[in-house]
Amino acid sequence: MQGKNIKIRSSKGGDFDCYVATPSASAKVPAVVLASAVHGVNDDLRAIADEFAVQGYIAAAPDLFWRTIPGPLARDDDRTKQRSQPRLEKIRTGEADLADALAEVRKLPQSNGRAAAMGFCYGGPYAILGPKRLGYDAGISCHGSQMLDYIGELEKLAHPVCIIWGDQDHQAPAEVLAAYRGAAARMKNLDLHIFPGVLHGYMMPDNVKAFDRKTRDFSMERALAILEGLRGGEASRRKAG
Repeated sequence: MQGKNIKIRSSKGGDFDCYVATPSASAKVPAVVLASAVHGVNDDLRAIADEFAVQGYIAAAPDLFWRTIPGPLARDDDRTKQRSQPRLEKIRTGEADLADALAEVRKLPQSNGRAAAMGFCYGGPYAILGPKRLGYDAGISCHGSQMLDYIGELEKLAHPVCIIWGDQDHQAPAEVLAAYRGAAARMKNLDLHIFPGVLHGYMMPDNVKAFDRKTRDFSMERALAILEGLRGGEASRRKAG
């Protein structure tokens, strides 16, 4: 496994940092692009990218905040709120970065052309937006925030989306969980999991109060299963069509 920081040329002008981890084998494999929480591409996110690479997949984690306050920020840094607002506008701007990151990983010799978007907290909506209109083949959201604003994007979405929350997540109150439960009941491509007693930020060990190993392991297992389903690449996609 090899992890390194690269520069990606933005389609909107300028360039931004992206952490990329690749597997040691040379086989053609899918990629996962990680959309970070407001804390950015920190040690926790790089560890997740490295874990995917160890499992045999390409992983990339772009800096979604390069236009304002770039780089990782500590959990108690007040600037996290500043660089993530206004939220809907920031997420819309970041769509270009997710598309550019996808184009970059597809250039790698190990890429089979297929990829999933995996979002955490702030990055959660990209699990839906990625496969909806950015060219991704699947999405995974872990303790995503602002998700009610994007539930309508799931309509007529043909690609699989997995959404995972804890029922004690302050970013997913009862009305949000109820809305997504209703959507999952009528949408075959939406895979929803809600864990009792789990808090917001359960994926990240540096969030000591919220980190939940069991739920994190489940989330990684679901993401790996989705990536395994994308191993077929372009040839499989043409055959299925």
